[in-house]
Amino acid sequence: MAQEQVTIRTADGDCPTHVVTPEGTGPWPAVIIYMDALGMRPALLGIATRLAENGYLALLPDLFYRSIPYDIPTPTEVFAKGEFRKIIGPLMEKTGPDKAAADTGQYLDYLDTRSDVKGEKVGTVGFCMGGGMALAAAGTYADRVAAAASFHGGNIASDKPNSPHLLAPQMKGEIYVAGADNDDSYPPEMHEKLKAAFDEAGVNYRAEIYPGALHGWMKPDFPIYNEEAAERGWREMLALFARNLG
Repeated sequence: MAQEQVTIRTADGDCPTHVVTPEGTGPWPAVIIYMDALGMRPALLGIATRLAENGYLALLPDLFYRSIPYDIPTPTEVFAKGEFRKIIGPLMEKTGPDKAAADTGQYLDYLDTRSDVKGEKVGTVGFCMGGGMALAAAGTYADRVAAAASFHGGNIASDKPNSPHLLAPQMKGEIYVAGADNDDSYPPEMHEKLKAAFDEAGVNYRAEIYPGALHGWMKPDFPIYNEEAAERGWREMLALFARNLG
């Protein structure tokens, strides 16, 4: 796989972004990855690389660019200290689904400049914090996002004015949402609220709860990584993109 680092200018500053492409010259359909709250690190590049291995140009922006420079311990250290919110809270305050959706306009503009991107339709996928961002992008740029996936996304159907579920009426792409069965940031009542919003809006979606999975199960550098559930998630994600992006 080929990797490069670029800088994408947004309304709030310069966003360092990794681009990982398959072997060859393309063109390939593009997928935008919305990271979790543990910052840019090798595990995220691993996700981008796996997408590239499956035939997609993967765009991985650092969603904490408004806070650069920042320093986050490894996920193992963060979980061991038990100070997750204390460590990442200040960083998360400077971003959110609405800000990430606004930034997506610049990500799409950048993709439009590349000759190795196939077509105008893209996919989005997000994890934890990024789950709601991937959905918000699908609602904000409905004519561009053909498919969106959220894995252990938190607060994706909340009472906040920027809650991603409020964009359901604008969504045109296929949506896949996977939640953990023990996740305070996505409890059963939120799962039902999200499905109700999607049903009312006529969204083409599937929303599931993975039994035995904890918040963050898709990330191999998280202590609660669940390989069986993660591989299930990857199968669903790749099938979603194959149906909608080719």
